[in-house]
Amino acid sequence: MTREILLGDEAVARGALDAGISAAYAYPGTPSTEIFQTIQAYVKQHQLDVRGLWSTNEKVALEEAIGVSYCGKRALVAMKHVGLNVAADPFMNVAVSGAWGGLVLAVADDPSMHSSQNEQDSRYFADFAQVPCLEPADQQQAYEMTREAFELSEKLRVPVLVRLVTRLAHSRALVGLSERRPQNETHYVDDPGLFTLIPSNARRAYAKLVDKQAGLQRYAEENAGNVLALRGEGKPGIIVCGVAWNYLREALGEAVDGFNLLRVGVYPLPVKKARALLDHSSELTIVEEGYPFIERFVSALGLFREKPVKGKLTGHVPRTGELSPDAIRRTFGLPVAPSLEVDRLESLLAPRPPRLCDGCPHGDSYRLINEVVQELAKDTRVMGDIGCYALGYLKPYQAIHSCVCMGSSIGMAIGAAHAGISPSLCVIGDGTFTHSGMAGLLDAAREDVNVKVFILDNSIVAMTGGQPSSLSDEALVDLVAGLGVKRPHIRVITPLANKKAENLAVVREELAHAGLSVIIARRPCVVYAKEIKQQQRERAAAHHHHAGDCADCTGSCP
Repeated sequence: MTREILLGDEAVARGALDAGISAAYAYPGTPSTEIFQTIQAYVKQHQLDVRGLWSTNEKVALEEAIGVSYCGKRALVAMKHVGLNVAADPFMNVAVSGAWGGLVLAVADDPSMHSSQNEQDSRYFADFAQVPCLEPADQQQAYEMTREAFELSEKLRVPVLVRLVTRLAHSRALVGLSERRPQNETHYVDDPGLFTLIPSNARRAYAKLVDKQAGLQRYAEENAGNVLALRGEGKPGIIVCGVAWNYLREALGEAVDGFNLLRVGVYPLPVKKARALLDHSSELTIVEEGYPFIERFVSALGLFREKPVKGKLTGHVPRTGELSPDAIRRTFGLPVAPSLEVDRLESLLAPRPPRLCDGCPHGDSYRLINEVVQELAKDTRVMGDIGCYALGYLKPYQAIHSCVCMGSSIGMAIGAAHAGISPSLCVIGDGTFTHSGMAGLLDAAREDVNVKVFILDNSIVAMTGGQPSSLSDEALVDLVAGLGVKRPHIRVITPLANKKAENLAVVREELAHAGLSVIIARRPCVVYAKEIKQQQRERAAAHHHHAGDCADCTGSCP
């Protein structure tokens, strides 16, 4: 066994590689991004035969992985929690069809919303789909549970979800690594009806999924990831799961050995162990990072009080934000660090909101948008989207007025236009546009609605660390035209201060047009200039061919 210091994300990546995956897919999103980055770098460094890519969005990523599973090979999909919303359609359905080759989703939740729109808890999705969920407490478990997830997926023929949270994903620890397992040979699904969910097949498949639940429950009850320690009849009890175990151990120290304890790392919830804990305990405290998932089961939504149950629903454990050792100390009536007792602590700490980088092209785009907005009606709103440019909501720009979910800007602008706003404006980045903005633009083009779409094309997915855009430059123009936007009203500008006058003229022309316009503000990200050039070279190399190789070749290509 070799040992390396790894992030939680890196531990998942190495666990997947050592489990013998043949492919990996992802869409970048904090705190999950480093999972695929690690796989990508390791495969390149060691020349492994593992395919994969940054997919257009999470739905496509999972569908690509399902295709690998269909062929009997193992695949990993990585995304953040809100990305699972995008992938929900194939996720819920592959739970019914079942996996063939091992299929694992590594989903990183973001309690406290460090870089997310919500705190949603992915355990609910696993429960909703009736598939197993593994929740590691540390980096070693992240590695081991990822490997275990592939074995479980193939044993029970179901997809398996591995749930991380920000602090685990982005902290490091020493991890012991095991020998890599060979990849599966290709072996197609024996019965294509398994993956053909027409109603007659789906009814049979769903019945099989329901039949698997007893096996899943046995697996959870017997799994070493669910540890029950009964220290004595009538002692107080604790249920703790995942990374919260580390906070609990730090908060209570050796005193934790005085409690009856159930550590949960594998779902469905081990009901027999939970029942035994309740029977032996005078009261129960439930400590979990995320939603009150276990608490809702154990306390029957707060209606069942056979024994006093304390947790998020009762206010004993914080309902929002991340847990911490001090938060847990308060739960158990213990003193917290003196520094946290300072009067008016929050008012003494100056906030440091993020901002656009110096020289960012989005800054010039927003200055341009603000100037033309001032010429419109006072109640003009600009619908925003997810990406670096969401920082345009803050000072000094204050240029956008919404940011709901990936790709929502165009749909919201259409709705605003239907509600009487004319013209209706929106802003979206090149990466977000190809992720989930294209469908909205297709709607806008279908009725030529009076919406002005600003696509901020900086040639990279910058907010999550410089992943390649699916499409940029002239190819983006062609895509917009292919979706039905009239060529004369697809305008490309360069957002620079010295081009302000000509850019203003272009935007004013399109504002005067009583229909759909797309204004592409194209200038590369200043931070990732080298990466953009490298990605452009790689893209050109991938599409390079010699004259005469194609049936329709004109001989003019390189």
